[in-house]
Amino acid sequence: MRKRVIVTGGAGFIGSAVVRMLVSEGVEVLNVDKLTYAGNLSSVASVADKPNYRFLKADICDAEAMARAFADFRPDGVMHLAAESHVDRSIDGPGLFLRTNIIGTYTLLEAARAYRATLGGQARDDFRFLLISTDEVYGSLGPEGYFTETTNYDPRSPYSASKASADHLAAAWYHTYGLPTLKTNCSNNYGPYHFPEKLIPLVTLNALAGRPLPIYGKGDNIRDWLFVEDHARALWLALNAGRPGETYNVGGHNERTNLQVVQSICAILDELRPRPDGKSYAGQITFVRDRPGHDRRYAIDPTKIMTELGWKPQETFETGLRRTIRWYLDNEWWWSPLRAAAETRVGTKA
Repeated sequence: MRKRVIVTGGAGFIGSAVVRMLVSEGVEVLNVDKLTYAGNLSSVASVADKPNYRFLKADICDAEAMARAFADFRPDGVMHLAAESHVDRSIDGPGLFLRTNIIGTYTLLEAARAYRATLGGQARDDFRFLLISTDEVYGSLGPEGYFTETTNYDPRSPYSASKASADHLAAAWYHTYGLPTLKTNCSNNYGPYHFPEKLIPLVTLNALAGRPLPIYGKGDNIRDWLFVEDHARALWLALNAGRPGETYNVGGHNERTNLQVVQSICAILDELRPRPDGKSYAGQITFVRDRPGHDRRYAIDPTKIMTELGWKPQETFETGLRRTIRWYLDNEWWWSPLRAAAETRVGTKA
């Protein structure tokens, strides 16, 4: 097992779940985050005072800062999660996505390559660089079938195109320079500490506020949902047991239409926090114009990581969704300050 790990984007949604897990297990962690709109140190407040946790506010595009981070911390592994990740925002302003997701990944790969060259013997052999990616690089599926590690890339948005570019860079640095990179491509994550403009928290918080629950188009787009803590465990396993040069798809086998997800949220809220008038939150559902380039269906085949590395999710969609909604009901201190940042968005990334 790696003992000293740099986690980029560790104040974000998935990154903070990784940081909390690793620190609690005694791993030395350096959390590198620029703290953009989606980065929130409150998400790692529970481990911030631990002796095996450090935080560095830095931009992954800053080559000098990344070189210093590697030289000072001397990691034996990197988990690269820092990325611009909201599809709607990538449509409105693609340039930032290209900078962070492509140039940032290139800068980090070069810093890792230079650092690894200073290592000797077993330390050099053991070093790993894990790039965390998305199923959106594969494009859109028909009504049947699954994305596998050999599915051709077919990105449809500036976000997915930038992540596809990052994937190819990581593979190129493995084949060209021998840097031991590997990557994971995951399905839609959900869980505690999810930024309020994403589908599940947006719907939950809008419902509680008595606001419309926006759903793109007819709500028939299908996503495969993965509880974020299950994902964090898969990433740690991939870093430690995965083979350099390989890709591992991580999914929960939890396909739902967006409408089904929203209806499930409403049903759970009807039980846990009933409306004062006794009506269902489902009455607040509102359909909005569909997003440009909105992929019809995503679904991941996680057979490889399950059979080769022994990973399996611990949560079903039903148990994970209930845990998530309970967390939002109990943690207004976390999400309330972030609501203003999401107020300008219409619709969701799902």
